[in-house]
Amino acid sequence: MASPQSSSKLSAPIDLARVRELFARPERVASSDFLRREIASRMHERLGLVKLVPKQVLDAGCGAGADLALLQKTYPAAQIVGLDGAEAMTRAARAPAPSTRSLNQMLSRFLPAKAGVDVACGDFGDLPFKANSLDLLWSNLALHWHPQPDRVFAEWRRVLRVEGLLMFSSFGPDTFSELRAAFAELDLHTHALPFVDMHDFGDQLVEAGFSTPVMDMERITVTYDTAQALLADVRALGGDPLDTRRRGLIGRAAWQRMLAALEARRRPDGKLGLTFEVIYGHAFRPAPRTTAAGESIVRFQPRKP
Repeated sequence: MASPQSSSKLSAPIDLARVRELFARPERVASSDFLRREIASRMHERLGLVKLVPKQVLDAGCGAGADLALLQKTYPAAQIVGLDGAEAMTRAARAPAPSTRSLNQMLSRFLPAKAGVDVACGDFGDLPFKANSLDLLWSNLALHWHPQPDRVFAEWRRVLRVEGLLMFSSFGPDTFSELRAAFAELDLHTHALPFVDMHDFGDQLVEAGFSTPVMDMERITVTYDTAQALLADVRALGGDPLDTRRRGLIGRAAWQRMLAALEARRRPDGKLGLTFEVIYGHAFRPAPRTTAAGESIVRFQPRKP
Protein backbone atom coordinates (compact mmCIF):
# COMPACT_ATOMS: atom_id res chain seq x y z
CA MET A 1 0.00 0.00 0.00
CA ALA A 2 1.12 3.53 -0.62
CA SER A 3 2.48 5.45 2.33
CA PRO A 4 -0.32 7.04 4.39
CA GLN A 5 -1.16 10.63 3.70
CA SER A 6 -0.74 13.03 6.59
CA SER A 7 -4.45 13.83 6.51
CA SER A 8 -5.45 10.19 6.90
CA LYS A 9 -6.82 9.18 10.28
CA LEU A 10 -6.13 5.93 12.09
CA SER A 11 -9.31 4.25 13.33
CA ALA A 12 -7.08 2.09 15.54
CA PRO A 13 -3.43 0.95 15.54
CA ILE A 14 -4.24 -2.17 13.52
CA ASP A 15 -1.36 -4.36 12.31
CA LEU A 16 -2.39 -5.53 8.83
CA ALA A 17 0.18 -8.33 8.88
CA ARG A 18 -1.42 -9.52 12.10
CA VAL A 19 -4.86 -9.41 10.45
CA ARG A 20 -3.61 -11.67 7.64
CA GLU A 21 -2.15 -14.00 10.24
CA LEU A 22 -5.41 -14.18 12.18
CA PHE A 23 -7.27 -15.21 9.01
CA ALA A 24 -4.58 -17.55 7.71
CA ARG A 25 -6.57 -20.65 8.73
CA PRO A 26 -10.16 -20.65 7.39
CA GLU A 27 -11.14 -23.46 9.77
CA ARG A 28 -10.27 -21.19 12.71
CA VAL A 29 -12.98 -18.68 11.83
CA ALA A 30 -15.54 -21.02 10.26
CA SER A 31 -17.59 -21.49 13.44
CA SER A 32 -18.52 -17.79 13.50
CA ASP A 33 -19.75 -17.78 9.90
CA PHE A 34 -23.36 -17.92 11.07
CA LEU A 35 -23.16 -14.21 11.93
CA ARG A 36 -21.56 -13.24 8.62
CA ARG A 37 -24.26 -15.13 6.75
CA GLU A 38 -27.04 -13.44 8.73
CA ILE A 39 -25.60 -10.00 8.06
CA ALA A 40 -25.04 -10.84 4.38
CA SER A 41 -28.72 -11.75 4.16
CA ARG A 42 -29.72 -8.41 5.68
CA MET A 43 -27.38 -6.56 3.30
CA HIS A 44 -28.90 -8.46 0.40
CA GLU A 45 -32.38 -7.29 1.41
CA ARG A 46 -31.14 -3.70 1.24
CA LEU A 47 -29.47 -4.36 -2.11
CA GLY A 48 -32.81 -5.55 -3.47
CA LEU A 49 -34.19 -2.03 -3.04
CA VAL A 50 -31.64 -0.60 -5.48
CA LYS A 51 -32.16 -0.85 -9.23
CA LEU A 52 -28.80 -2.00 -10.51
CA VAL A 53 -27.62 -4.18 -13.40
CA PRO A 54 -23.88 -4.42 -12.79
CA LYS A 55 -21.36 -5.88 -15.21
CA GLN A 56 -18.46 -6.02 -12.74
CA VAL A 57 -18.88 -6.67 -9.01
CA LEU A 58 -16.21 -6.81 -6.32
CA ASP A 59 -16.54 -8.52 -2.94
CA ALA A 60 -13.85 -6.69 -0.92
CA GLY A 61 -12.70 -8.90 1.94
CA CYS A 62 -14.46 -11.97 0.57
CA GLY A 63 -13.06 -14.46 3.11
CA ALA A 64 -13.79 -18.04 2.11
CA GLY A 65 -16.18 -16.80 -0.57
CA ALA A 66 -19.67 -17.47 0.81
CA ASP A 67 -20.99 -14.12 -0.46
CA LEU A 68 -19.67 -14.77 -3.97
CA ALA A 69 -22.36 -17.36 -4.62
CA LEU A 70 -25.02 -14.95 -3.32
CA LEU A 71 -23.81 -12.17 -5.61
CA GLN A 72 -23.59 -14.48 -8.62
CA LYS A 73 -27.11 -15.73 -8.05
CA THR A 74 -28.32 -12.12 -7.85
CA TYR A 75 -26.37 -10.97 -10.93
CA PRO A 76 -25.80 -14.08 -13.10
CA ALA A 77 -24.63 -12.06 -16.11
CA ALA A 78 -21.97 -10.17 -14.14
CA GLN A 79 -18.31 -10.83 -13.54
CA ILE A 80 -17.96 -11.34 -9.78
CA VAL A 81 -14.51 -10.86 -8.26
CA GLY A 82 -13.62 -11.80 -4.70
CA LEU A 83 -10.57 -10.25 -3.08
CA ASP A 84 -9.05 -11.05 0.31
CA GLY A 85 -5.75 -10.34 2.02
CA ALA A 86 -5.29 -13.89 3.36
CA GLU A 87 -4.04 -16.35 0.74
CA ALA A 88 -5.63 -19.31 2.55
CA MET A 89 -9.01 -17.60 2.35
CA THR A 90 -8.70 -17.05 -1.38
CA ARG A 91 -7.76 -20.71 -1.86
CA ALA A 92 -10.93 -21.68 0.01
CA ALA A 93 -12.97 -19.24 -2.09
CA ARG A 94 -11.61 -20.81 -5.29
CA ALA A 95 -12.96 -24.21 -4.27
CA PRO A 96 -16.77 -23.85 -4.47
CA ALA A 97 -19.17 -26.60 -3.52
CA PRO A 98 -19.96 -29.09 -6.32
CA SER A 99 -23.49 -27.69 -6.74
CA THR A 100 -22.14 -24.17 -7.25
CA ARG A 101 -19.46 -25.44 -9.63
CA SER A 102 -22.00 -27.23 -11.83
CA LEU A 103 -24.18 -24.09 -11.88
CA ASN A 104 -21.16 -22.02 -13.01
CA GLN A 105 -20.47 -24.47 -15.82
CA MET A 106 -24.07 -24.33 -17.00
CA LEU A 107 -24.23 -20.53 -16.87
CA SER A 108 -20.96 -20.15 -18.78
CA ARG A 109 -22.62 -21.71 -21.85
CA PHE A 110 -25.21 -18.93 -22.08
CA LEU A 111 -23.55 -15.83 -20.63
CA PRO A 112 -20.77 -13.53 -21.90
CA ALA A 113 -17.22 -14.79 -21.51
CA LYS A 114 -16.48 -12.52 -18.57
CA ALA A 115 -19.48 -13.69 -16.55
CA GLY A 116 -18.56 -15.90 -13.62
CA VAL A 117 -16.48 -15.73 -10.45
CA ASP A 118 -12.80 -14.86 -10.09
CA VAL A 119 -10.79 -14.67 -6.85
CA ALA A 120 -7.60 -12.73 -6.10
CA CYS A 121 -5.39 -12.09 -3.08
CA GLY A 122 -4.72 -8.45 -2.24
CA ASP A 123 -5.34 -5.45 0.01
CA PHE A 124 -8.83 -4.02 -0.37
CA GLY A 125 -7.38 -0.64 0.57
CA ASP A 126 -5.03 -0.75 -2.46
CA LEU A 127 -7.02 -2.43 -5.20
CA PRO A 128 -5.44 -3.92 -8.34
CA PHE A 129 -8.12 -2.41 -10.59
CA LYS A 130 -8.22 0.53 -12.96
CA ALA A 131 -10.23 3.63 -12.11
CA ASN A 132 -13.90 3.52 -13.12
CA SER A 133 -13.88 -0.27 -13.57
CA LEU A 134 -16.58 -1.57 -11.17
CA ASP A 135 -20.34 -1.15 -10.95
CA LEU A 136 -20.87 -2.58 -7.46
CA LEU A 137 -18.49 -2.90 -4.53
CA TRP A 138 -19.77 -5.15 -1.74
CA SER A 139 -17.94 -5.61 1.57
CA ASN A 140 -19.36 -7.63 4.44
CA LEU A 141 -17.77 -7.25 7.91
CA ALA A 142 -14.31 -6.47 6.52
CA LEU A 143 -13.84 -2.70 6.80
CA HIS A 144 -13.18 -2.70 10.55
CA TRP A 145 -10.00 -4.72 9.97
CA HIS A 146 -8.31 -1.77 8.23
CA PRO A 147 -6.59 1.02 10.20
CA GLN A 148 -7.50 3.78 7.72
CA PRO A 149 -11.11 3.48 6.53
CA ASP A 150 -11.03 7.00 5.07
CA ARG A 151 -8.28 5.92 2.66
CA VAL A 152 -10.21 2.74 1.88
CA PHE A 153 -13.31 4.75 0.96
CA ALA A 154 -11.23 6.97 -1.35
CA GLU A 155 -9.81 3.86 -3.03
CA TRP A 156 -13.24 2.29 -3.37
CA ARG A 157 -14.57 5.47 -4.96
CA ARG A 158 -11.65 5.46 -7.41
CA VAL A 159 -12.51 2.03 -8.83
CA LEU A 160 -16.26 2.58 -9.03
CA ARG A 161 -17.83 3.90 -12.20
CA VAL A 162 -20.05 6.97 -12.10
CA GLU A 163 -23.33 5.93 -10.46
CA GLY A 164 -21.59 2.81 -9.18
CA LEU A 165 -22.79 1.55 -5.81
CA LEU A 166 -20.86 0.85 -2.62
CA MET A 167 -22.59 -1.37 -0.06
CA PHE A 168 -20.83 -2.45 3.13
CA SER A 169 -21.30 -3.61 6.70
CA SER A 170 -19.04 -3.20 9.70
CA PHE A 171 -19.11 -3.63 13.45
CA GLY A 172 -19.76 -0.48 15.49
CA PRO A 173 -18.48 0.74 18.90
CA ASP A 174 -20.99 -1.13 21.08
CA THR A 175 -19.82 -4.49 19.73
CA PHE A 176 -18.48 -6.78 22.50
CA SER A 177 -19.64 -4.33 25.19
CA GLU A 178 -20.09 -7.17 27.71
CA LEU A 179 -16.62 -8.50 27.00
CA ARG A 180 -15.02 -5.07 27.28
CA ALA A 181 -16.59 -4.58 30.70
CA ALA A 182 -15.34 -7.98 31.84
CA PHE A 183 -11.80 -7.40 30.59
CA ALA A 184 -11.75 -4.08 32.45
CA GLU A 185 -11.61 -6.20 35.61
CA LEU A 186 -8.39 -7.77 34.31
CA ASP A 187 -6.21 -4.84 33.17
CA LEU A 188 -6.21 -1.54 31.29
CA HIS A 189 -5.22 -3.04 27.94
CA THR A 190 -7.57 -2.86 24.96
CA HIS A 191 -8.67 -6.43 24.22
CA ALA A 192 -11.01 -5.68 21.29
CA LEU A 193 -11.04 -3.27 18.38
CA PRO A 194 -12.36 0.26 19.07
CA PHE A 195 -14.81 0.11 16.18
CA VAL A 196 -15.66 3.27 14.21
CA ASP A 197 -18.94 5.11 14.84
CA MET A 198 -21.61 5.12 12.12
CA HIS A 199 -21.61 8.93 11.87
CA ASP A 200 -17.85 9.00 11.39
CA PHE A 201 -18.20 6.55 8.51
CA GLY A 202 -20.84 8.81 6.96
CA ASP A 203 -18.54 11.84 7.21
CA GLN A 204 -15.66 9.87 5.68
CA LEU A 205 -17.83 8.76 2.76
CA VAL A 206 -18.72 12.37 1.98
CA GLU A 207 -15.08 13.45 2.30
CA ALA A 208 -14.08 10.65 -0.09
CA GLY A 209 -16.51 11.98 -2.70
CA PHE A 210 -19.54 9.71 -2.38
CA SER A 211 -22.99 11.22 -2.70
CA THR A 212 -25.84 11.01 -0.19
CA PRO A 213 -24.55 8.09 1.88
CA VAL A 214 -27.25 6.16 3.72
CA MET A 215 -26.19 4.76 7.10
CA ASP A 216 -28.18 2.70 9.55
CA MET A 217 -27.43 0.50 12.52
CA GLU A 218 -28.94 -2.33 14.51
CA ARG A 219 -27.89 -4.32 17.54
CA ILE A 220 -27.87 -8.10 17.45
CA THR A 221 -27.48 -10.09 20.66
CA VAL A 222 -26.18 -13.65 20.51
CA THR A 223 -26.68 -15.75 23.64
CA TYR A 224 -24.50 -18.51 25.08
CA ASP A 225 -24.76 -21.11 27.80
CA THR A 226 -21.12 -20.80 28.83
CA ALA A 227 -18.38 -18.19 28.88
CA GLN A 228 -16.15 -20.64 27.00
CA ALA A 229 -18.59 -20.78 24.07
CA LEU A 230 -18.84 -16.98 24.01
CA LEU A 231 -15.07 -16.54 23.98
CA ALA A 232 -14.68 -19.19 21.27
CA ASP A 233 -16.94 -17.18 18.96
CA VAL A 234 -15.06 -13.96 19.72
CA ARG A 235 -11.81 -15.68 18.73
CA ALA A 236 -13.44 -17.16 15.64
CA LEU A 237 -14.60 -13.70 14.54
CA GLY A 238 -10.94 -12.74 14.19
CA GLY A 239 -9.18 -11.80 17.37
CA ASP A 240 -7.03 -8.87 18.43
CA PRO A 241 -4.88 -7.31 15.65
CA LEU A 242 -3.88 -4.18 17.59
CA ASP A 243 -0.26 -3.12 17.85
CA THR A 244 -1.07 -2.22 21.46
CA ARG A 245 -2.43 -5.66 22.34
CA ARG A 246 -1.19 -7.36 25.49
CA ARG A 247 1.73 -9.66 24.63
CA GLY A 248 2.31 -11.46 27.95
CA LEU A 249 0.38 -14.39 29.38
CA ILE A 250 -2.62 -13.70 31.61
CA GLY A 251 -2.34 -15.21 35.07
CA ARG A 252 -4.93 -17.68 36.30
CA ALA A 253 -6.25 -15.39 39.04
CA ALA A 254 -6.67 -12.47 36.63
CA TRP A 255 -8.42 -14.70 34.09
CA GLN A 256 -10.81 -15.94 36.76
CA ARG A 257 -11.67 -12.31 37.63
CA MET A 258 -12.56 -11.70 34.01
CA LEU A 259 -14.70 -14.85 33.83
CA ALA A 260 -16.44 -13.91 37.09
CA ALA A 261 -17.22 -10.47 35.64
CA LEU A 262 -18.75 -12.16 32.59
CA GLU A 263 -20.79 -14.51 34.76
CA ALA A 264 -22.11 -11.55 36.76
CA ARG A 265 -23.74 -10.25 33.57
CA ARG A 266 -25.96 -13.30 32.98
CA ARG A 267 -29.39 -12.37 31.70
CA PRO A 268 -32.66 -13.16 33.49
CA ASP A 269 -33.03 -16.21 31.22
CA GLY A 270 -29.70 -17.54 32.52
CA LYS A 271 -27.86 -16.94 29.25
CA LEU A 272 -24.74 -14.92 28.61
CA GLY A 273 -25.32 -12.24 25.99
CA LEU A 274 -22.86 -10.77 23.50
CA THR A 275 -23.84 -7.59 21.70
CA PHE A 276 -22.97 -6.80 18.08
CA GLU A 277 -23.60 -3.30 16.81
CA VAL A 278 -23.88 -3.76 13.05
CA ILE A 279 -23.46 -0.76 10.78
CA TYR A 280 -24.82 -0.81 7.23
CA GLY A 281 -23.88 1.78 4.64
CA HIS A 282 -24.42 2.41 0.99
CA ALA A 283 -23.54 5.29 -1.29
CA PHE A 284 -23.11 6.07 -4.98
CA ARG A 285 -20.21 7.58 -6.85
CA PRO A 286 -21.68 10.78 -8.30
CA ALA A 287 -21.03 12.28 -11.72
CA PRO A 288 -18.20 14.83 -11.57
CA ARG A 289 -19.20 18.49 -11.23
CA THR A 290 -15.94 19.92 -12.59
CA THR A 291 -13.43 18.98 -15.27
CA ALA A 292 -9.81 18.12 -14.50
CA ALA A 293 -9.02 21.79 -15.25
CA GLY A 294 -11.52 22.94 -12.62
CA GLU A 295 -14.24 24.05 -15.03
CA SER A 296 -17.84 23.47 -13.97
CA ILE A 297 -19.83 20.79 -15.77
CA VAL A 298 -23.44 21.68 -16.58
CA ARG A 299 -25.70 18.86 -17.73
CA PHE A 300 -28.85 19.39 -19.77
CA GLN A 301 -31.56 16.79 -20.07
CA PRO A 302 -34.14 17.08 -22.87
CA ARG A 303 -37.73 17.49 -21.82
CA LYS A 304 -39.88 14.43 -21.99
CA PRO A 305 -42.53 14.75 -24.69
